[in-house]
Amino acid sequence: MNLVQQLSQYILSGLSTGAIYALIGVGFAIIHNATGIINFAQGEFVMLGGMLTFFFFSALKVPLLLAVALATGVSTMAGVVFERLAIRPLKNATPINLVIITIGGSILIRGIAMLLLGKDTHSLPTFSGDEPIMLGGATVLPQHLWIFAVTLVVIVCSKLFFSHTISGKAMRACSYNRRAAGLVGIDVRRMVLFSFTISAAMGSMAGIIIAPLTMTSYDVGVMLGLKGFCAAIIGGMSSGLGTVFGGLILGVLEALGAGLFSSGYKDAIAFIILLLILFIRPQGLFRRGESERV
Repeated sequence: MNLVQQLSQYILSGLSTGAIYALIGVGFAIIHNATGIINFAQGEFVMLGGMLTFFFFSALKVPLLLAVALATGVSTMAGVVFERLAIRPLKNATPINLVIITIGGSILIRGIAMLLLGKDTHSLPTFSGDEPIMLGGATVLPQHLWIFAVTLVVIVCSKLFFSHTISGKAMRACSYNRRAAGLVGIDVRRMVLFSFTISAAMGSMAGIIIAPLTMTSYDVGVMLGLKGFCAAIIGGMSSGLGTVFGGLILGVLEALGAGLFSSGYKDAIAFIILLLILFIRPQGLFRRGESERV
């Protein structure tokens, strides 16, 4: 395999991984825009998607498609319960308190998953077989195409929801000014609940479609969540194309770093990029700086 073919392979693999980071990052952005909260429990919903799908498919012997639907539903309900029990009761909490609450929720969800689902690492069957597909000089597995397709569908549906539905427009209003949104009759607490519901569903879908490639266990959500957070930071905490591009950039740079240098640097690359963005352009690569009126 020559250098061009190698680079093509790394870029394809990176785009696939980056699509997952984008999906997780959009979940971060949706909650942050509606509530101002950085939800560090987002990665645990990714874990729940994969682990619950394996549980329903292997332990309860339900068909894979039904297992996916059940896992998505249970993970989404977990997001609803988390918002109701951990976020809604807080009154006038400081940002650091909210961050601590979400980190505590992450640890709790991970611990419950470990006790109920076990510590073993599991893999789901691929959705369309394992026969590689040739694209130019590179090969791609059918599961990678599923990742691209699901991510594209979810992002398009998210865009349509926020642009063309009453609830979506109300959530956008909350992201601009929660107090003004409340004054014009928008139920801000319901919009916060919607944001956690949508982000939990997105996270679980990311965990499900990546599990056949990377396997899943009770602790995979930590690193995936952090990388999704990096994608959201790169995209300027945008729930649109900014975070999608941020995830794709992060995935490609990771793949190139692992392929051209060493796989040991793969995780470090994400955090180096995060630090550089925070130092050089804290508003993200795809968001203009905002000035605050006094």
